[in-house]
Amino acid sequence: MSKSDIYTAGVVGVEGDPGEPQTGGTLTIADYSEARSLDPTQTIPNGAAGGNALAAVYDVLMRYDQASDSFEPWLAESLDSDDNQTWTLRLREDVTFSDGTPLDAAAVVGSIGYYMQQAGYNTLLLASNIKDMDPQGEDTVVFTLNRPWTTFPNMLASGPGMIMAPAAYAKDQKEFTPIGAGPFTLDEYQPGEELLLAANTDYWNGAPHLDGLRFVWLGSDDDRLSSLDDGSVDVANVRAPQTVEQARRDGFAGIMVPNGLSAMFWLNNREGSAGSDVRVRQAINHAIDPEVYFDRVSNGAGLPSRNIYSPNAPYYTEVETSEFDPEKAEELLTEAKADGYDGKLTYIGQSDQASQTGAVTIKGMLEAVGFEVETDLLRNVADQTQRIYVTHDYDVAVSAMSIPDEDPYSRLATNMNSQSPQNPSGYGNDEMDKLIAELQTAEGDEAEDLLEQINQLWQDTVPGVAMGAGAFFFPWNEDVHGITTTSELIMLFGDAWKG
Repeated sequence: MSKSDIYTAGVVGVEGDPGEPQTGGTLTIADYSEARSLDPTQTIPNGAAGGNALAAVYDVLMRYDQASDSFEPWLAESLDSDDNQTWTLRLREDVTFSDGTPLDAAAVVGSIGYYMQQAGYNTLLLASNIKDMDPQGEDTVVFTLNRPWTTFPNMLASGPGMIMAPAAYAKDQKEFTPIGAGPFTLDEYQPGEELLLAANTDYWNGAPHLDGLRFVWLGSDDDRLSSLDDGSVDVANVRAPQTVEQARRDGFAGIMVPNGLSAMFWLNNREGSAGSDVRVRQAINHAIDPEVYFDRVSNGAGLPSRNIYSPNAPYYTEVETSEFDPEKAEELLTEAKADGYDGKLTYIGQSDQASQTGAVTIKGMLEAVGFEVETDLLRNVADQTQRIYVTHDYDVAVSAMSIPDEDPYSRLATNMNSQSPQNPSGYGNDEMDKLIAELQTAEGDEAEDLLEQINQLWQDTVPGVAMGAGAFFFPWNEDVHGITTTSELIMLFGDAWKG
């Protein structure tokens, strides 16, 4: 099986008609990371950070369909616009939250308002763009934006589109209560061990076939795949290239979601950090060889590249990249040291075997050109996310931006706009802000040209080290059926069944 065959987007490996759905049973999902909160504002609500459980509880107003590369109504009845600036959302009739209250226009406005007040993921995009959310009657919300936004539907297909019941965030209660209109409800949560969800028999799209979902979080992608193989879990969520490729070669069916910057290192650009000096960032970039890294960490699996987009993306183009050049790295580092930089870096990653190999590899490359590197290997993805996105306590961090096919604008704006609260590196560049702002309204050839310019500016200013494209893969066992996806790597389980 070739690399291009392995990384084909969409449902792969499914053969024949599975027959009529069967009822009952619990689906066990070895998810990539634990949400640690079912409040969508308290995590990054995507499939890499617990968003699968969130979507099971809340559902999403819109859904991204991979096959047609389009957004379709899901919990909503429709979303329409003539100019990409005024969007009219119509809700389905008689949809209720799991507490029996109606999911109406007021609930939508209240939920999105709470999401923004709590600074949920992508809040900067929402707050800077939404001029007005006007509930018109019980079933219609009109969003008036400050300027056209071509991919606005993606907001309603991801975190902001996970509508919470008013009682979930009511001011007179001491803590948030997860109440949504999704196919499942909270049953039991044991942090670090498992999350149990029970079927919501009053779900708007019909009672789920399953009795419940069980989410567990294992140590590594290899652990998740081996647990899938021995049947102790039913579905896995993997992204390490060697595991993705092994799963496909082993014949597992599933959903493949290719993305750009699936492998990268964020460099802390903030004032006082080593990476605040562009020469240090460029030196780190020149010191690292993606080909050698992939060979050692994943036995040659993956798609090493300095290009920040996936070769599967419809907007992919070649650009001039800054390649492995240790002599140039030494020269830049010497200049920075002459101006007072001490040459020290703190590198954070995970503690599984592949991550340890990666840490040793990067430490060796960086120290070969004159850096002094301290490695700090963390227990799990959730701890790593905290260090990168919340405390910003790192110089070099193993990470991914996972730039998707469906909406590169939102990912770039959230991660690279100088004013974004979710900017992990603290990178700020006026020209980059301008290009991303222009991308918001662009379509077709204009959008592709802007994406190419953004790619080239990344190569020049090095917000992080681009290592390669890849994919998230959601493999399942032969008796699993009916799983679909939306944007942001999120799986939907409302129609899932076993049999």
